[in-house]
Amino acid sequence: MISTLLTGLLLLLGSPSETGPPKPPAAPRYTFSKLAWADEFNYSGLPDSTKWTYDVGGSGWGNKEQQYYTKKRRENARVENGHLVVEARKEALMPGNDYTSARLVSRGKGGSQLYGRFEIRAQIPGGRGTWPAIWMLPDKNPYGNKGWPDNGEIDIMEHVGYDPNVIHATTHCKAYYFRINTQKTGITKLPDATSAYHVYAMEWTPEAITAYIDGEIYFAHRNEGTGWETWPWDQPFHLLLNVAVGGEWGGLKGVDEAAFPQQMLVDYVRFYEMKKAS
Repeated sequence: MISTLLTGLLLLLGSPSETGPPKPPAAPRYTFSKLAWADEFNYSGLPDSTKWTYDVGGSGWGNKEQQYYTKKRRENARVENGHLVVEARKEALMPGNDYTSARLVSRGKGGSQLYGRFEIRAQIPGGRGTWPAIWMLPDKNPYGNKGWPDNGEIDIMEHVGYDPNVIHATTHCKAYYFRINTQKTGITKLPDATSAYHVYAMEWTPEAITAYIDGEIYFAHRNEGTGWETWPWDQPFHLLLNVAVGGEWGGLKGVDEAAFPQQMLVDYVRFYEMKKAS
């Protein structure tokens, strides 16, 4: 999600970091059958406070975004009809921000994990200017400059509304990130991404990070074994769910004010433990 314009420009310019049809790592093999953490959203009201917290504010989030992320505000984040609703709205609730939205975070609520399979079944919003994301950041920052990108980011799913139904999975670290045009990126077309639910999943092992949609692989980043600069993914990460508005990538072709409100609907979130296959 911290990736911006730069990932969008890859679609226009091409990049040596884009992957072809990826293949899963051949060995070792792992299983991901034991559920470790989940929210099925089988309740109503605000998101479960034992599982989710909020990032709050409207400072642009490093990407010149236009939304203010609120906390415990039903208009922007609620659970109803068996799913989580993350809603971006056209409203100037706070000075300097013309939109509101929510950014839910599993950090500190048991939703942090080293390795495993992470599944999120969701329907994402459309509308020019929307920028929904399902992504992960580290709980701590032990490497390099003690921040981003040195300590890594995993984007399981990103979508920008001006480029409908094109889904991105990306990894960022010190050696591979957008500002030096080296990020590892997988891109695929999903014709009904904004009108139907799909399972966005990521399997993370010591050898590779692999992204799937509905069981089909569309991205893989393999561990080169050359240190934290190319592989900081050896520590617990947590999940973020948000809908941004505008920004250097999401707003590259402007924002359609008439398109709002827009919602990301999440049916479930499930984390599975990684175990070596017997």
